[in-house]
Amino acid sequence: MFTGIVEELGTVAALDDLGDAVRITVGATTVLEGTAPGDSISVNGCCLTVVALHEDSGDGGRWTADVMQETLDKTALGDAVPGDLVNLERAVTLETRLGGHVVQGHVDGVGTVVRRSPSEHWDLVEISVPDGLGRYLVDKGSVTVDGVSLTVVEAGHHSFTVSLIPETLGRTTLGSRAVGDRVNLEVDVLAKHVERLLSWKDES
Repeated sequence: MFTGIVEELGTVAALDDLGDAVRITVGATTVLEGTAPGDSISVNGCCLTVVALHEDSGDGGRWTADVMQETLDKTALGDAVPGDLVNLERAVTLETRLGGHVVQGHVDGVGTVVRRSPSEHWDLVEISVPDGLGRYLVDKGSVTVDGVSLTVVEAGHHSFTVSLIPETLGRTTLGSRAVGDRVNLEVDVLAKHVERLLSWKDES
């Protein structure tokens, strides 16, 4: 489980094609502190399992994870190329501050940046929503975009808007996302549980 508060920007160092999967190697510093094989790290909102750690001769290091074809097909990680910056967050612990909201690292769909409206102190960004996902979004509710916990400004049937403050613009990949870029979306898991409970009641 994660909070959607990005700890650092990592860099995709390598992508090795395994046929029905890809082995991704990411350069990082902060998220490697206290990390061991088997631990979880969110990469642009996708929960990946660390399979190997590699020391670099310079600052920081690298870590490797296996990405299944299912993940490549249903998330924007399939668009990644070496050199890309990615949002990284370690899984929460009992001592972690829950500064964002409860994030599972399970991508519900891929949206597209359809509009950016910069202002002096923040950017208003509109993102499309895949069919069937809009019902989980509400004004002032929570949504995760590429692993970043954000508050929905306005929720529509086919898109929603978020306001990005300078901290978010400077410390995450959302500062450089352009119109047409694909982003990973995870809706609030509480909304999905409520829907399931109500449908279960109707079915019984």
